[in-house]
Amino acid sequence: MHNMLIIALYAFCGAAAAGLVGAVVLRLLRNRSVAVALTVVAAVAVTAMLAGTLAVAEAMFLSRHDLSVVTTVVAMAAVVSMATALVLGRWVVARSRELALAARSFGEGGSFAAPDGASTAELTALAGELAATSERLARSRERERALETSRRELVAWISHDLRTPLAGLRAMAEALEDGVVADPDRYFHQIGAEVDRLNSMVGDLFELSRIHAGTLPLSPTRMSVYDLVGEALAGADPLAREHGVRLVGEPVAPVPVEVDGKEMTRVLANLLVNAIHRTPADGTVAIAAEVRDASVVLSVTDGCGGIPAEDLPRVFDTGWRGSQARTPPAGAGLGLAIVRGIVEAHEGHAAVRNVTGGCRFEVTLPAATADGM
Repeated sequence: MHNMLIIALYAFCGAAAAGLVGAVVLRLLRNRSVAVALTVVAAVAVTAMLAGTLAVAEAMFLSRHDLSVVTTVVAMAAVVSMATALVLGRWVVARSRELALAARSFGEGGSFAAPDGASTAELTALAGELAATSERLARSRERERALETSRRELVAWISHDLRTPLAGLRAMAEALEDGVVADPDRYFHQIGAEVDRLNSMVGDLFELSRIHAGTLPLSPTRMSVYDLVGEALAGADPLAREHGVRLVGEPVAPVPVEVDGKEMTRVLANLLVNAIHRTPADGTVAIAAEVRDASVVLSVTDGCGGIPAEDLPRVFDTGWRGSQARTPPAGAGLGLAIVRGIVEAHEGHAAVRNVTGGCRFEVTLPAATADGM
């Protein structure tokens, strides 16, 4: 038993020395190919066995005949191990190069497709992650293209909408200056109306810029959805009467929400104004609120006749107007973009779908928690 412990100690010391040398070599070659690393690992394993055997022989525990036999066996094992390591390393390197070439394609604007053939579990997992990243990049590029398109459209429409009132203001100012106006009061009233219109457009642009910059200030307070809907109906009633549109408050669940009352009132006001402008006279605009899966859903249903299916995904885009503008004639296609921005700032989401005779805009907000009562 004592001799076996000594043999084990000598073998461990010899193998440990070989392992230490192998670790140093691996550190020096850490930036080289995986094939080199595998070859070094195989060499370390065989050298550790041989070093342990030589240490035991040096201590006179092995005869020369036994040592030559063991050395021959270790040498054959070394040949097989080194050959196997080289083959495996070259295969892994080849698969890595194929994966790198495939990854380069989606980095240049294309899509990633994993190379065919078997691979190691790690490379397969890496290929899966690259495929998922490629999909995310593709969606990001698509969103970027859509955003750039909407920005160009917004600049074009804003330029057009600003040019018309500015030209009118200049003409009226020149007429007043030349004293050729028979009814100056009417011109002064018209100038005031145009200035209010421009001020509204600038205010929408400023609000949208704060939303996009993530600096929209919110002061959430606990309030009832019933009160929120009531205030929105009262504010939109004069416009509805002017256009001959009936405003209907459908059943509203008296549930609490944590929202910024001013901003959320603006959301409902924008939706109601859009609905009233696009609903024919004698039509109906309905607003309702209900609870769905621990969320509060506010909806505005109009009688616009519906939105083309291909336009539905773009309704909330900045500057979108579509074939039939969803914003008032004096607007710049910002109302619904502001709606979405404010709702998302409240950790909710806005959606639209067609219904019989019109469309329904839905704003989903998280319901207030019980501990806030």
